[in-house]
Amino acid sequence: MFRVIPATNEELKKKLFAIREEVFVVEQEVAAEEEFDEYEDESHHFVALDESDNPIGSARWRYTDKGIKLERFAAKKSWRGKGLGTAIVKAVMDDIAEKAETGTYLYLHAQLTAVPLYSKFGFQTKGDQFDECGIMHYLMWRKL
Repeated sequence: MFRVIPATNEELKKKLFAIREEVFVVEQEVAAEEEFDEYEDESHHFVALDESDNPIGSARWRYTDKGIKLERFAAKKSWRGKGLGTAIVKAVMDDIAEKAETGTYLYLHAQLTAVPLYSKFGFQTKGDQFDECGIMHYLMWRKL
């Protein structure tokens, strides 16, 4: 069992940063300075916790000049394929729906393996694949 909650304090943010470190920096070899950026303070963060409150997933969203960007979706390797990714995306989408206006442009940079997950939430690919931090992605978008 797990739960996905807003990371509203430093303790929860520390847990989600640990997941991002494990998944992106260690597993996917993204440079730490690319993973942790100047948008941390302005972003709305989420952390997924197991039944013992250990971190198992993360995500964030933030306002940009284009709309709302969803990013930093990560799931601990041992939790993949168990519905965690869907639960994280749902929690983020529910939060955005509470805070943003209908019709707002939502977008994200999806790793190729995650395209089917985001498609379940109405996101569509746009344009060609592109490399971000050595990993191939698609731009995906939808309206709120």
